[in-house]
Amino acid sequence: MSNEKKQIPATNTSLFTKDNYMWMLAGVAVMAIGFFLMSGGKSADPKVFDANEVYSTTRITIAPILIIAGLVIEIFAIMKKPKTND
Repeated sequence: MSNEKKQIPATNTSLFTKDNYMWMLAGVAVMAIGFFLMSGGKSADPKVFDANEVYSTTRITIAPILIIAGLVIEIFAIMKKPKTND
């Protein structure tokens, strides 16, 4: 018996490519914008409830759409296969 180990050629063991990371970064940016829009501004007087500010179109519609779009971009970035040169 010999104690020689077989040489395994070095392969690219990276799970994601640069393209995947760029898509992931874009997804995080879109989600961050959505969360920022959802947070909105503060009221001048905390004792006064302003329904127009709380239930604005930006907070109720646009921000959640951006957050969901960011999550879809993240799923796409994870599932995207690297390009092969055939």
